Amino acid sequence: MEQGIFTVIENAPIAPGTYRMVLACDTPPVTAPGQFVNIRLPGLFLRRPISVCDAEGDRLTLLYKTVGRGTEQMAAMEPGQTLEMLTGLGNGFTLADGGKTPLLVGGGVGAAPLYLLAKKLVAGGARPHVALGFNRADEVFYTERFAALGADVTVATADGSVGVKGLVTDAMAELSYSYVYACGPEAMLRAVWERTEGDGQFSFEARMGCGFGACMGCTRETVNGPRRVCRDGPVFRKEEILWRT
Repeated sequence: MEQGIFTVIENAPIAPGTYRMVLACDTPPVTAPGQFVNIRLPGLFLRRPISVCDAEGDRLTLLYKTVGRGTEQMAAMEPGQTLEMLTGLGNGFTLADGGKTPLLVGGGVGAAPLYLLAKKLVAGGARPHVALGFNRADEVFYTERFAALGADVTVATADGSVGVKGLVTDAMAELSYSYVYACGPEAMLRAVWERTEGDGQFSFEARMGCGFGACMGCTRETVNGPRRVCRDGPVFRKEEILWRT
């Protein structure tokens, strides 16, 4: 974990309510794809955890959805403003298990950490397939960027306005793959977990107090007992996961 001051370079919407923020950084923001940063915002007691979309050189990219005061405050920021944040948080995705044809499944803004994951997998010689789920056509983002990495991309929309009509699990139906990586809402993660027969890794969201394992506020039960999403996760292996009934 590192603490640093980051300068906003770009901050603009890429879909309704979804923003892409690029920051200049002078500390290593991640050691593995799937890690997150925890952002301090003026006037708010708790930091805001945001997954890292991309990190290269002195640039850090975040994708975030405006869902409350913190992210609304972020959306109003302009180039030149600064943010204080903790970086390199959490247990990220493990690349070695992916095989040659991994499947990356993302729901909405859950697609964000899959971009850096796809970049690393391609660099390692894999040919990932990316399945992304959205509600409607105007919410779709980053499909061209994933394709530019060399990934095959399938999109599902709930209203059928783009790609496969239905859920992202419907877009998975005809795909073959060596391994599964997934990030998105818990209902989506559970559906993907139930649909896949092989191994995989799943990235969870949780409300966090500290973001680095001290407060235990984001604890969830696993087959190995209680685990903290912020420190032991947010990425958990498929065989570890227990679902709330």
